[in-house]
Amino acid sequence: MERKRPSNRYGFRAALLLGLAAALTACSPPGGAPEQQEASLLTVEMVRAQTQSWPRTVQANGAIEAWQEIIVSPETGGLRVAELLVEVGATVERGDLLARLADDTVRAEVRRQEATVAQARASFEQARSDYRRARATEDSGALSDQRIEEYRITEQTAQATLDAATAELDNLQLKLAQTRITAIDDGVVASKSGILGDVVAAGTELYRLIRQGRLEWRPEVDARQLAAIAVGDTARLTLPDGRQVEGRVWLTGPVLNDGTGRATVYVELDEASGARRGMFANGTILSGDSPALTLPQSAITRRDGRAYVWLLQEDDRVASRVVQTGRQLGERVEILAGITAEDRVVLSGGAFLSEGARVTISRAEAANDASEKAPPDGAGSGVTRLALDGAAGDARSEG
Repeated sequence: MERKRPSNRYGFRAALLLGLAAALTACSPPGGAPEQQEASLLTVEMVRAQTQSWPRTVQANGAIEAWQEIIVSPETGGLRVAELLVEVGATVERGDLLARLADDTVRAEVRRQEATVAQARASFEQARSDYRRARATEDSGALSDQRIEEYRITEQTAQATLDAATAELDNLQLKLAQTRITAIDDGVVASKSGILGDVVAAGTELYRLIRQGRLEWRPEVDARQLAAIAVGDTARLTLPDGRQVEGRVWLTGPVLNDGTGRATVYVELDEASGARRGMFANGTILSGDSPALTLPQSAITRRDGRAYVWLLQEDDRVASRVVQTGRQLGERVEILAGITAEDRVVLSGGAFLSEGARVTISRAEAANDASEKAPPDGAGSGVTRLALDGAAGDARSEG
């Protein structure tokens, strides 16, 4: 029986499959399956930290208080308040009359004491005349030495009585003058506690003045901040209504509070600042300039209370780095620790990155970075040109 020959089409199909297998084998890299290139996660821009001269600043807050306060009170007691002549907020000058106590009783005492002084003076004049006549007869022997001595003692006693009466008169006249209560210095009336018609004791507060109208901001700072502040530094603070006020540090606290470990800084404010005693203000104390390593704010990612930046590695992968931030000026932030000026930092988009992710550097940034790394002469510059030419070729092919 004759055997059938295989069909030619089956032979052709088998040959085609063998050829395709051979072609795939030739294209595959030796030792394994074809490698798949990892896709880039994000196209980013790269930036390096810059060293700039920034003002040293200390952030602080505190109350606004009077530079000094004057308590207005009577120096004599037991008298009735007859007049209160100024109100809260009034501006007064040294010597202005603020209040008056009823002085009828004191005036009567003064008149009585004046009569007592006149009587004591007459007695003294009589005693002095007697002693003068007795001394005139001393050589004649008309009066004994004992009698002359009695006249001398009588004169001295009359002199002492006159002096005591005169001192009491002076005291009453001073008491009369103290019924007129005046300002001891220029100032602004901050409070009024006197009551008309009240019989006051010596030292009872009637008014309280802000001396010379001067106010000062008193923020509290810790020991590290205190070391950066010097007398004469400028302070800028924000009042509760949003107004900006400038002042000058005129004193730093010599000791730290035992309980809080903080010291008070005294900042003199301008009289026309619009600040009010008792306000609470936040502010900044400027203390000269210092170098600062800074980055744009967009390069910093904040998470879990910490600040991170994303660093670009040699294989175009990113890695996060914890940094310590300091001052902020405009859109830039000071970096105190964590990176150097040589590190390549992702400018923005850190929230979309993950550890070890591959990124693509934007073409302008790649060209700038390559030109910064290129040596001036030699083979290395050729490598740089090739890299740039390749980037340009990719751009043409995409177009």
